[in-house]
Amino acid sequence: MDPVSTPEIVAAAVFALAVLHTFSTKIFANLAHADSRHAGLWHLMAEVEVVFGFWAFVLVAALFLLTGKTDAIDYMESRNFTEPLFVFAIMVVAASKPILHFGTVTIRFLSKILPIPDSLAVFFLCVSIVPLLGSFITEPAAMTLAALMLRDRYFLGLSEKAKYATLGVLFVNVSIGGTLTSFGAPPVLMVAAKWEWNTLFMMKTFGWKAALAVLINAVALTIFLGKELRKFNHAAPDGVQERMPVTVMSIHLAFLVGVVMFAHHPAVFMGLFLFFLGYTEAYERYQDKLMLREGLLVAFFLAGLVVLGGLQQWWLQQTLLGVEPKVLFFLAVGLTAVTDNAALTYLASLVEGVSPAFQYAIVAGAVTGGGLTIIANAPNPAGVAILKSSFKDASISPLGLFLAALIPTAVAATAFLAI
Repeated sequence: MDPVSTPEIVAAAVFALAVLHTFSTKIFANLAHADSRHAGLWHLMAEVEVVFGFWAFVLVAALFLLTGKTDAIDYMESRNFTEPLFVFAIMVVAASKPILHFGTVTIRFLSKILPIPDSLAVFFLCVSIVPLLGSFITEPAAMTLAALMLRDRYFLGLSEKAKYATLGVLFVNVSIGGTLTSFGAPPVLMVAAKWEWNTLFMMKTFGWKAALAVLINAVALTIFLGKELRKFNHAAPDGVQERMPVTVMSIHLAFLVGVVMFAHHPAVFMGLFLFFLGYTEAYERYQDKLMLREGLLVAFFLAGLVVLGGLQQWWLQQTLLGVEPKVLFFLAVGLTAVTDNAALTYLASLVEGVSPAFQYAIVAGAVTGGGLTIIANAPNPAGVAILKSSFKDASISPLGLFLAALIPTAVAATAFLAI
């Protein structure tokens, strides 16, 4: 084993501080209320999406001091920022008014088929069918659609306990719901080409188990919150009955499909995104304010994770080697909670000569743990950015999310291990 370098040790320490910071944002929020002179700074440090970007800046500054300008710049240029760019683009496009209108109309149509009250049916579909759609429109797009519909329809009227329960199920279901295909979930994308996993393989090996767990979680949550959900009236809560031209919806859907199709080619999907921005300006009367600020914050978060994660391989790989598959599954669940699951599976793909049992355990564990923390899965920051304004003090407690996600995570673990 190669000796650990000073920059790697420093990077691990900075990463640990960043993780600790994510669990301490409430402290900074309280400081913002207590200290008016520096309230802006404390509010900034209380933004979960800012945490990893801030500590990535600290790491880069440390690299400049430790290795010099050239090596620090070379490291930054070696990082792949495609995922942050993609999540930014897909989040803005998926959150546009015509796409949301299409999604809402589709969910309302499906809700009429279910033999339960409308308020329960729409909620159930938001935490079940929409996360499963992440396998086809990608998880960031599914998270954006589900979070926006839940926020506008339910979150302003739900109790804090119900909001956390919904958040836990949503994050877990989105994380596992993207495994029906080989391109929908970031942690699957990282290994699909290397391990020759196609969509048929994903459906047979992961997809049906994930779909079963998603439905169990959604049914249990809907029953658990049934009393609160029955009080909602969805006659026309979010402009569903407003006229939206089919051509406008179709063009927005075409942009969405185009961005998804070229998810691995930033020059193409960012070009489409810029074209999309121009189109929304041309037909402004059919638009609401685009979610640019939230999208940029999420991209900043993920970019920081890319920078910090690039120097964590030395301890992650040693942790994964030589571990029995079932133990590896639970180890992957735990590691996912403190590092992005796509980064974890990417590092696992670098290990040569691994068995199919190793491959299954690492990916199944990574997606199972994807709802435990904000940093565990790339779409989670998007959900936080959309939903946090509905929570007390406009802040989501990392501990509250962790506790809320434990039961749906256990359901997912049972599906992947026992079936």
